Formats: sequence, structure tokens, C-alpha cells
Amino acid sequence: MGLDSDDPRAAGEVGRLGVAIDTLDDIHDLYANIDLHQVSVSMTINASAIIIFAFFLAHARERGFDWRKLRGTIQNDILKEFHAQNEFVFPPEPSVRLVVDVIEFCTEHVPQWNTVSISGYHIREAGATAVQELAFTLADGFHYVEKSLERGLDIDRFAPRLSFFFNAHNDIFEEVAKYRAARVLWAKAMRDRYGARNPNSWKLRFHAQTAGCTLQAQQPEVNLIRVAYQALAAVLGGCQSLHTNSLDETLSLPTERTATLALRTQQVLAYETGVTNTVDPLGGSYYVEALTRQMQREAEAYFERIEEMGGVIAGIENGFFRREIAESAYAYQCEVEARRKIIVGVNAFVEPEETQLEILRLDPAVEREQIERLRKIKASRSQEEVTRQLTAIRRAAERGQNLLPVLIEAASARVSVGEATQALADVFGRYERPPTW
Repeated sequence: MGLDSDDPRAAGEVGRLGVAIDTLDDIHDLYANIDLHQVSVSMTINASAIIIFAFFLAHARERGFDWRKLRGTIQNDILKEFHAQNEFVFPPEPSVRLVVDVIEFCTEHVPQWNTVSISGYHIREAGATAVQELAFTLADGFHYVEKSLERGLDIDRFAPRLSFFFNAHNDIFEEVAKYRAARVLWAKAMRDRYGARNPNSWKLRFHAQTAGCTLQAQQPEVNLIRVAYQALAAVLGGCQSLHTNSLDETLSLPTERTATLALRTQQVLAYETGVTNTVDPLGGSYYVEALTRQMQREAEAYFERIEEMGGVIAGIENGFFRREIAESAYAYQCEVEARRKIIVGVNAFVEPEETQLEILRLDPAVEREQIERLRKIKASRSQEEVTRQLTAIRRAAERGQNLLPVLIEAASARVSVGEATQALADVFGRYERPPTW
């Protein structure tokens, strides 16, 4: 959300959902003694993605790493925030501009980096159906492609570094069909609609994560079983990478024990089951093929509706995506409460006494220490240089320049995430969502 740890709005949240990053010094500590030429780095950040990425590039430069050799992924998908997760700061148009700034800069200077992870995961977690996850995610992807082309970028240079992030939900065959349909729809659009000629531009590479929204507080050990089947669906569907949730994540951050069990779930799938031995193992199944074709048709119908209303941004402004997701979430919950959809341990096979799990408790001192660290950095840096860098950020934003170069310089001056965010907000404004209903 672009808040510093000392911002009153961040009280109680520092370090709870990820490592706290306020300034370049935090990045230096996070990646200390890590050879960035030898590892691939993944960052889950969105509204302030361009700022955190600038910090990372400043760190790499100061530590002598060649940007052209850096490998990794930054989520950087702001459109799904407006649809589902709600962690946005700026209005949709300038928010998308920042995404394209990252795509443009990396195409020239960090060519091995996955510049955006176009995400359906959060859309599904908000209550969307599998078809809606598929359609809305690809529609977002098409919008990023179109805005990049408007910027004058070569599709066969930037498209191979676009990646995707999908949910792995309960219905194994539906999930497999979703992934298969996504690959077909993306390849056809990239080749036939956008004119890509490089086969790598047609490829839909995706990460999958098991469905956090299916985890239950009741009989939490059963979540381990849910996660295993969801992971199986993702692997059968051809994911390139996978995250398996821990059984206690509906209650807290995972403990070391539950995180290890989640890892072992993947390892058993990879090394003991044989499901990775062939590509598309369910291809040819009459049921899976029929489901795949059905999902393609239904997704294409959504594409037509979105185009008719004026595109993705129009759908955000008129509340289309949020209404569609909310209606699906309501319908699903009605099915559960009427017991037409069985949830083990919730509305069937209920046990009178629930298991008590060991829950991870965070030390409140972590937040206090981070705030004190930030205070010292702000006191020791050159305030004159910080002011100059913030002025440069505002000027670049006003002039439509790519913002990564100025943000990298600002990072080296110890401008904080919150200060850089506010400088951009001074130009772009902060987004207030119009009424959806």
C-alpha cells in the first residue's frame, strides 16, 4: 500500500504479511550475502511494485551485479487489485502506466526478468468462478499487452517475459481444463490478434498456488489433504512452479512444521507419483477436452462483454468485475449453507471437539525495532538530497517519463517507500472507488 512502517495507518501490520521494506537499507540487509547472479528472486508486491523494484535494482547496482544477468519475477499486476484484492493507491490509468514502465525498462535493461505476473489467484480467492478467473485474468493480460504496444514496444521482445499466476481450487478436472484453455486462448490472441511471431511470445507460463479460500478453521488437519489434491490438479494442468499452502494459514502465518509439510507435499508429487513424467497427461480425455472447449467458449463470451463496455478500465469504473465476482461468491456461499455443496468438517462430518493447533505468534518488538531503524535512517540521510529526488519523481510523473530511472536514484538517496508513493500521489492522485451497487 506504499506506507512506511512509522505511518499510523500501518500500526499493527509491520512484518505480518512479509518482510518490512522502508528504504534501500532494508533491501541491503534482505539480500546480504546472496549472489543475485545465481538465484531467481520472486517479489509479491503490486501498488508500490515499481518502487520496491527500484530499490532492488539500486541494491544490485551498488553491490556490483549486472542487471542483464538478474533473474526473477515481480507480481506488479495492479488490475486485479481493482477487481479483487483492493490494495491499490493510484487511479487505474496511471497505475497501468507504472506497470508498463517496468515492462519497458526491463525489456531494455533487465531482459531476463518476468516483468508482471498476471494474476487470477486473487480474483478466485474473492469468490470468482473458474471461468471468471480465466477470463478476467487474460483480459487483464491483453490490456497490458495493448498498453505496451501503444508505448511502441516490440511484442516479441516484451511478451516472452510476461508470466501468469493462477489458483488451484478443489475441482481437479475443472482446474486442469482452466489451465489448458488459458494456454490456447493466450497463444491464439498473441499470434492472431497482436501479431507476435516469436513462439516464446505465445507461451503462457504460469505459477499456481493452492486455494487459500478453501482452507477451513474446523478440523484444520484436513486442509493438508485439500492442499495435496489441489497441488495435483496444478501439476496435471502443467504449472511451471507451485506454492502449496500450509494447513494452518486460515488461522495465522504458518509454523515451521506446517510449512515443511506443505513443502513435502510438493516433493512427494514431484518424486514419488510420476505425474510429472509427461506433458498434458489428461489430454485426450473426452471429459477434460469437453471442459476445456466449454471454458474457452465461456471466456470468449466474457471477452466480448468486456470489449463492448469499453475495455478493462471501463469495467473497473462501472463496477462490472466486482459485481460479477460478488454474485458468484454469494451463490457459492448459498450452496454451502444449503448443504448442496459439502465442505468436510464445516457442514458435514462435523466433530464436536476441534483440534487445537500451535499458532505462530509474532513478537511486537519486530514492529518497534523497524520503526526505530527507519527513524535513524531518516535522521542521518541528506534531507536536501531527498527533497531534490522527490521533486525529480514528481517532474518525471508529470512529463510522462519512465519512472524507474528516477526511482532508482531516489532509492540510493534513502527516499522511503512512503515518501516515493506520496510523490507519485501528488501527481496521480489517490483512487476513490465509485459505488459498485
